[in-house]
Amino acid sequence: MAKVCKYFLALFLVALLAAAPGYAKNVQAPLDKLGLPELAERPAYLERLHALLVAVDGEPVIAQVYEGPGMNTPVNIKSLSKTVLSAVAGIAIEKGVLTSDDQRLAELLSIPAGLDERVNDITVGHLLSMQAGLGRTSGRHYGAWVSSKNWVDYALRQPFADIPGGDMLYSTGSYHLLGAALVEVTDQNLLALTQQWLGQPLEAEIPPWPRDPQGIHLGGNDMRMAPSALLALGELYRNGGVHNGQRVLSQAWIKNAWTPRGKSRYTKDDYGYGWFITELGGYRSYYGRGYGGQMLYVIPELAMTVVMTANPSPPASPSFMRSQNRLMESVLIPAVEANR
Repeated sequence: MAKVCKYFLALFLVALLAAAPGYAKNVQAPLDKLGLPELAERPAYLERLHALLVAVDGEPVIAQVYEGPGMNTPVNIKSLSKTVLSAVAGIAIEKGVLTSDDQRLAELLSIPAGLDERVNDITVGHLLSMQAGLGRTSGRHYGAWVSSKNWVDYALRQPFADIPGGDMLYSTGSYHLLGAALVEVTDQNLLALTQQWLGQPLEAEIPPWPRDPQGIHLGGNDMRMAPSALLALGELYRNGGVHNGQRVLSQAWIKNAWTPRGKSRYTKDDYGYGWFITELGGYRSYYGRGYGGQMLYVIPELAMTVVMTANPSPPASPSFMRSQNRLMESVLIPAVEANR
């Protein structure tokens, strides 16, 4: 009898956990609790859009899959990986693996001889805000970088385009240096760290992703996560670092990550640690983005988290993100306002 009681108690606890705010392990589509029948079909101005997932107060209210895998299947999130790696860095600081965002990269990573002395001034925070000052390895520079024999060495040897702490220079190499530093200081691979520190607490699947020639997982690009897992990440930040009653991130880290430090030369939006900061529909908004339209938005004032995944294959126009913002401002935000 005692065993039977324990069994039913376990089932009850599982059901309770699944109903908890922010739980998004298995989102089912289609779903429309906002009364937006026009979203049953993909808007014509969002031709690349694969999936749209909206939650208010942690509860999914819109879930539409227009093309590609479903809500619970990992997809390539491109540079939205930077937002994920920023969270991993925050957990590393909380665990004492890193002392702070002011810690110098040279204390964590073996630096080759003969480099510009300014490399020694680069901090963890500079890498997270992409203010390291090193020449960029993204955009038209990306191909040469990932074709090199040693991605860490190549990134460190780029001529300085600014001083450490200067302008934001969007560069995946900065995040790869951060990932390499975490690998060296923990003696674990980046996949294992991300799975243990973030994936497991969020009940989110994080499959393997590409590595560099030395076996270090690419920092800041080509991770794969499901829309439902990205929703859990956004909700983690919206809820002050707590997921299902468990603290995963510190509130101090979220404040750090959401503090403007640099500014994008392309969108003019502010940038913190892995997050862009802007205003949408009159609300302070935070978003992570990846090539081709992989987006994670958090609008705390509306208790609103939005995930969009899209075709990640080139070519992609920067105007597509403007179209995604248009969907936010003209459709989704007004609908959430009307239903509050």
